[in-house]
Amino acid sequence: MSTSHRSVYRHRDLKRLFSPANIAIMGASPNAASFGSRTIARLERDYQGKLYPINPKYQKIGERACYASVGALPEPADCVVIALPLEAVEAAVLECVGHNVGGVMIYASGYAETGQPERIAMQQRLGDIAREHNIRIVGPNCMGYVNFALRAGVTFTRGAIKIDSYYAGGAIGGIGLVSQSGAMSFSQGQGAHRGIPMSHMVAAGNSCDIDVADTAAYLAEDPACKAIVCIFEGLAEPEHMLEAGQIAWANDKPMIVCKQGIGEAGARAALSHSGSLTGSLDSWQAAFERAGIIMLNDLDGLLETASFFVKAPRRPAARGIAATGISGGALVATADNADAWGIAMPQPHEATRQKLQARIPEFGSPRNPCDVTAMASRDNRMIPDCVDALASDDHYCTVLCPQTSVVPESPEELRMFSEACAKHGKPATLVWMNGWFGGYGMQEAEADPNMAVFYSMNRYFWTLREWFRRDDRRIAEEKNGPRQVVRLSSPDAAATASRLITESKNKSLTEREAKTVLAAYGVPVVGERLVQSADEAAAAATALGFPVALKVESPDLPHKTEAGVIRLDLRTAWDAKAAYDAVMAKANKISPKPRINGVLVQPMVPAGTEIMVGAKIDPLFGPMLIVGLGGVMVELLKDAAVELAPITVNEAKAMLGKLKGKAVLTGFRGSEPVDLDKLADVIVRLGEFISDQKDIVAELDVNPLICSGGRIMAVDALIVRS
Repeated sequence: MSTSHRSVYRHRDLKRLFSPANIAIMGASPNAASFGSRTIARLERDYQGKLYPINPKYQKIGERACYASVGALPEPADCVVIALPLEAVEAAVLECVGHNVGGVMIYASGYAETGQPERIAMQQRLGDIAREHNIRIVGPNCMGYVNFALRAGVTFTRGAIKIDSYYAGGAIGGIGLVSQSGAMSFSQGQGAHRGIPMSHMVAAGNSCDIDVADTAAYLAEDPACKAIVCIFEGLAEPEHMLEAGQIAWANDKPMIVCKQGIGEAGARAALSHSGSLTGSLDSWQAAFERAGIIMLNDLDGLLETASFFVKAPRRPAARGIAATGISGGALVATADNADAWGIAMPQPHEATRQKLQARIPEFGSPRNPCDVTAMASRDNRMIPDCVDALASDDHYCTVLCPQTSVVPESPEELRMFSEACAKHGKPATLVWMNGWFGGYGMQEAEADPNMAVFYSMNRYFWTLREWFRRDDRRIAEEKNGPRQVVRLSSPDAAATASRLITESKNKSLTEREAKTVLAAYGVPVVGERLVQSADEAAAAATALGFPVALKVESPDLPHKTEAGVIRLDLRTAWDAKAAYDAVMAKANKISPKPRINGVLVQPMVPAGTEIMVGAKIDPLFGPMLIVGLGGVMVELLKDAAVELAPITVNEAKAMLGKLKGKAVLTGFRGSEPVDLDKLADVIVRLGEFISDQKDIVAELDVNPLICSGGRIMAVDALIVRS
């Protein structure tokens, strides 16, 4: 896990750079094709602040005075754009030092992205200058940024940028978008042309100083930004992104992240189930969830999801939705998707139903969804009146109209739909199901400050779910206060366990060693005896009481079931003897020959629900806890929940609630319900273990925990030393 050397930069640190009253361009020239001249030409279109060309070769460029240096400017520069070749960049940055510059942006490429050691060192020197002299730098290898609210397009790109999209949304604010990739940032920012309100668009480039997370933290505290979108491949200090997410959460700014470059080709081989069950995607997802960040892996859905969060109230008025439209088929599809996503579509109150019935033909449906039929094409007030009735109903937080029209509604009809929802403080939502993408009315709908447009029914319901989840988190915080981890295990557990692990001579602790370690944390473990012969096995089984299980103990066989060295449900002394001979014979056939300490004899724990609790040390985020269905099904089903450790009891219960097979915990088909409080207690203790021992333990498996009512018992465990 990387160690953060600083906190993220905040709004106060970056305000002059990203919201400048003046901009200086080093490398300005009369050559219209140069990056410096293209930047000035771009800014001259809309920017109302002062522009200062800098080039010692010229006294004037066009009608503007040109300055010899940063120090020759009539006032300190807020933003200095360095539009110079790579070889001249470092000197230009040093020229800015000592002149109260707000920040520097570097266009030049050819640095660390080349992979060449000398170019990596050049980029490192820029970062060193930034830290040593407390001067903020965007880039290098940066395409620039756009502050829509300031009408400042600080970039050399020639592509059209709809600067006034921020103002088209009225007073609602806009999306602040930041990406490492300049092309990705500017291409997504083109959503402004279809009416999506934007506040900022920033390309972070190689991030020698300011990274994506710093920019997100800046946006979280900027009043023009109402929702944040981050697109990035990786961060030198991933903790920065979590810190930015926490700042965004504190400022009630939804932060939507698309993490790219998540692959498992380079993942190390894992000895534990927990190591093989989870990858970098799970780690990022768990980290983002802890910070209140929304993770979306689909680039196509970023803008529509963010636009919804710009326009929707921070707190939904209810948890049900209503839908109405002219297409019965589209409304059936809406109901099907709502059911699949677990989003309620309750029936309207009787008073609402009567209003609907009064406005639609008798062959329509005054229900939810409300089919007004094609007769609405003869009466352009029919849908708005039905929307008004539904939006007034306290069952609903929003009203959806699937857009399917063969003869598209006019902008006037869409406006009436929006106003009917706005009248009741609820967002109008439109799913564009029309095959004419970009068709009549689409741009007006996107630009409407109270209408959120989606191009996928799945994405619409996914976004609603995230809206509700954010509200659930707010409700939990209001009820329980800020997150607080309360330790359950004894004060001396960490020291005891550390000593036992260190004393082991094995890379993978034996089951007996591992369970002794976990018992120090108060984890309930099954008892056992280690035997060296068939007769000793029979005697131990008789003393422990039948039925019993026999397992070969070997530090070289971490997965005994797969190795075939376990025998279960042995009910007589003769069975125990025969089982001893069988497992030893099996172990002796394994190549290379494993080290064998003997055979464990354990009392059989009565059947129950089997749960796996595992942990690993993630290279980015440190201790990670994994909970899933246990036994031999763990890797087959891959049904697991992941959290950063340590966790709270409520978080442990939430992990169990995320499992697809969670029904087995609550009494499935007559089985005894599991005591979730006791199971959560054990999970929390295992989280404390991996957090305490993160420097000496790489992986942990407790598989299975057999759970039946209030009896929770670990019958096998694996600890792998780091």
